[in-house]
Amino acid sequence: MEMYLQFGHGMKEHCKCLFRRWGGGTVILSPRDLTQDQLQRFAKEIIEVNGRILLDPQLYNPRATHSRLTNHDYWPRDFMTGMLLGGPGLNRILIDLRELNGLAQASEYIIPGIYCERVDDDWLAIQESINEEASSVFTDKKRLATICLSSEALRFEEQVETVLSSSELWNVDGYYVVAEHPKDHYLVDDPLWLTNLLILCSGLKLQGRKVLVGYSNHQMISLAAANIDAIASGTWLNVRSFSPDKFQENEDDSPSRRTIWYYCPQTLSEYKPAFLDMGLRVGILDQLRTDISFDSEFADVLFSGALPSSTAFSEQQAFRHYLQCLKVQSVQARKSSFKETLDMQLQILDIAKKQIATFHNVGVLGQDRDFADIVDVIQAALLGLKISRGFVLERQW
Repeated sequence: MEMYLQFGHGMKEHCKCLFRRWGGGTVILSPRDLTQDQLQRFAKEIIEVNGRILLDPQLYNPRATHSRLTNHDYWPRDFMTGMLLGGPGLNRILIDLRELNGLAQASEYIIPGIYCERVDDDWLAIQESINEEASSVFTDKKRLATICLSSEALRFEEQVETVLSSSELWNVDGYYVVAEHPKDHYLVDDPLWLTNLLILCSGLKLQGRKVLVGYSNHQMISLAAANIDAIASGTWLNVRSFSPDKFQENEDDSPSRRTIWYYCPQTLSEYKPAFLDMGLRVGILDQLRTDISFDSEFADVLFSGALPSSTAFSEQQAFRHYLQCLKVQSVQARKSSFKETLDMQLQILDIAKKQIATFHNVGVLGQDRDFADIVDVIQAALLGLKISRGFVLERQW
């Protein structure tokens, strides 16, 4: 499973640095965070470091108010819902998007799709209309249909099954899945939500099409069990989990109270340097250190012998360390069969659970980014996938 970068505020240098390191990569550009001129210039810089471009139209709410997003030429003016059901208004949106994708030298099209509060006939009619019109406008590259579901829609398996049965008829090459997290939680503690996301993604993949899941964090490594092609993640939380609020004018680009976190891949948890101090105090700091196989020296300063909270570990290093580790974990997450993948995922979770308990016993806690309670959520969801789709996944991997 690949790991793409989900572009967000302040990510230009991170993308270029990591792509040089990786020998290439794919970034999903954000019109909310780039003007047309910036987008065109940045795309050229990415291609120079062997990068590939996708462009997320971010038309989740056509009435969104974020000025940088609504200033793009393709954004619908005087929007009415009927505009997305066909006719010259929809055609103009897609033609303008085709031009923007051309300027960005995008390798595939992401077809716009609107946020779905509930899977019903109205939402399906709009999706079908947009995808059908896109098939006549986006003719020179492969097309990925956007499926953006609310957290509530993902709690109902019958709504997921409706998406799966309807999408089989769409004239597309793949899917860009965007899933709203319940209650805006960074790490989702609802096993039913995650089970249904796994079922959705596995069902889409069983259609023989590409599946990319955007706005992801390390919890979504579990999607390898659905045999998807890639997840996309970034720096700030608003590109590691999806909320439609980020496209409103009053949504701040960068948090006012910035906290630096260290990602520990063996526990799937993130820790503030002050809690690493507790590890140093009792002599187990090296157990928190990222293994050399992750090829990440970005966090080495935390383990230099000094008190971790007193080191020069920076926000830049924290972000790059996280993305480097997530890249390695994503690539390693999928094996040659469903059973092998599932067994490995469950083993990783068991190891993480035991290591987290060891750290808790000496006061090394991840607070709201601790994975202790999330391990059970993922285990339950993976077993739910096995019951629902395991038989067919094992035979059509």
